[in-house]
Amino acid sequence: MDKTHRKLPPTHRGNRKKRFDIVSNRRFDVVRKGVSHSHWRDPYHLLLTLDWLQFIGLTVASYLATNALFALLYLAGGDCIKNARPGSFFDAFFFSVQTMATIGYGAMYPSTDYANVLVSIEALAGLTGVAMTTALMFARFSRPTARVLFTRVAVIAPHNGVPTLMLRAANERRNQILEAQIGVSLLRDEVTEEGQFIRRFYDLKLLRSQTRIFALSWMVMHEIDESSPLYGATPESMAEAEMDILVTLTGLDETVSQTIHARQYYISEEILWNMRFVDIFSKKGDGRRILDFTRFHDVTPV
Repeated sequence: MDKTHRKLPPTHRGNRKKRFDIVSNRRFDVVRKGVSHSHWRDPYHLLLTLDWLQFIGLTVASYLATNALFALLYLAGGDCIKNARPGSFFDAFFFSVQTMATIGYGAMYPSTDYANVLVSIEALAGLTGVAMTTALMFARFSRPTARVLFTRVAVIAPHNGVPTLMLRAANERRNQILEAQIGVSLLRDEVTEEGQFIRRFYDLKLLRSQTRIFALSWMVMHEIDESSPLYGATPESMAEAEMDILVTLTGLDETVSQTIHARQYYISEEILWNMRFVDIFSKKGDGRRILDFTRFHDVTPV
């Protein structure tokens, strides 16, 4: 069965791009007024949330900049490094590297009180820097992360004769998530009787909101009956009210024995009507189950 995608009407394509820009990278992209936008007000959080390439780049840049600064300070002291070429920035820089790392080859060494004071300061700065970098590396490596995969779209289709909102999640790791719990919320714009605009959250009741062991795939389902906030909704009304679906999952990773969490955000244009996810389970000849991730996001008309 081939993968099928619903095409949006031309009138909604511009709105779709705008909504994708607002919900960038599945995060709430909110402009905050009245508070500082500087990430450096919370440097520890910044250093933990940078991706690995940025973190390594920042570490290397800080290391080079610090050694360059101390090299300039050594040069400002005149001929204060024994066996270094007079006025040579490179000799002063590599002497700084040896001092900061406490290597101590012995070919170059401080020859004045000024240089000895700088060496003492730099040795302390080097020990502090190594300790902080080691702690940050450990914190980044030890931070529990979830490898939970959500389908790119959610669907609404009949299930046991009742219109049902459905989405699929799977554990990409070859371990198990224990006591997994999943929650689904509906977000939509509303106007009160007083004419006040609000963005309201509704928790959606699920057919199954928790599982003792989450190892394979999980079809998350919410029946759209008279008690559902989605009752009577249409693709047009969902787009007009900017209805979005927020999904959160928490559980205990059996490998690290720590709580992990994952989330997914679906805008109204990513909720497909009268579509169903294709079956991704099969069995091998020896009875083992096969989970086909190549068709994980595929949908087909009802």
